[in-house]
Amino acid sequence: MFAKFARSWSLVKASAGVLRQDKELLVFPAISVAASLLVMASFILPLFGLLDFKALQQGEREPVWLYAWVFLFYLAQYFVIFYFNTALVGAAMIRLRGGDPTLRDGLRIAWSKAGKILGYALIAATVGMVLRAIEERAGTIGKWVAGLFGAVWTVATFLTVPVLVSRDVGPIDAVKESALLLKKTWGENLIGQGGVGVVFALLQFAVIALTVLGILLVVSTKSVALIVAVAALGVFAVMALALIQAALSGIYAAALYRHAMGEETLGMDRALLDAAFAVKR
Repeated sequence: MFAKFARSWSLVKASAGVLRQDKELLVFPAISVAASLLVMASFILPLFGLLDFKALQQGEREPVWLYAWVFLFYLAQYFVIFYFNTALVGAAMIRLRGGDPTLRDGLRIAWSKAGKILGYALIAATVGMVLRAIEERAGTIGKWVAGLFGAVWTVATFLTVPVLVSRDVGPIDAVKESALLLKKTWGENLIGQGGVGVVFALLQFAVIALTVLGILLVVSTKSVALIVAVAALGVFAVMALALIQAALSGIYAAALYRHAMGEETLGMDRALLDAAFAVKR
C-alpha cells in the first residue's frame, strides 16, 4: 500500500510539473467558480420573493415546483462545472501530446462537446436529486447510504470528462467507460483523488489558522485597513489553493486516461504510469 501511495503521489507531482508549464490552465477553474457563483445567485435570490419561509418553518410542505427548481439548479451548476472541466482536460490533453495549448483551445474543445456535456449534467443532476431524496426520507441511515453512494459515483465517473474529450461517444457511454476503467485505475484513482484532497485540505486549514492568528496579532494595532488586508490575503490564499487543486485533478485525470488508452503521455514518467495500470489481483 505504501508503494502504491508513493507511486500515486509521484503522478500527482508530475501533474504539477505540467501545471507549471501551462499556468494558464488555472484560468479554467477560476472561470468555473465565477460562473458557478452566478448560477447560484440566479437560482437562490429569486426564492426570497417566491417562497414563504415563515410558513415553511412552521411545518408547511414545500411546493411541488420547488423540486423542479432544485433540479434545474443542479443541472445548470453541473453543466458549468463540467463545461470548464472539459476545457481544462482538453487543454491538458494537448500539452500531454506535446502541444502548447491556449485558453481558446480549451474553450473550443468544450464548446464542441456542449451537447454531450449537457447530457452528462442531466445524468449527474438526476443522481443528485435521488441522493437528496434518500437523505431527506431515510434519516441517518439515508445520509450514510447517500454519502457512500455519492463517493462511489465520484470515483467511478472520475474519467468521464477525459472520455468525452477524447472520443465521439455520448454521456451514458462515457460514464460506462469511466466505470470500466476503474478496474484498471482503482488504486491510483482513489489515492490520487484522496491524497490530493487531504493534502490541500491540510494546506487550507493551515492558511486559515495562520490568517486567524494574523488577525489576532494585528487587532492590537486597531488598524481596520491592516485587519482587512490580513483577512483578504488569507481568503486569496485559500482560493488559490482551491484553483490549483482543481487544475491538478483535471491534469491527473487526463494523464491516467491517455495512458490507459495506450497513448504517449509527455511530461509523465512512463514507468510510473505503467505501474499505475497494473492489473488488480
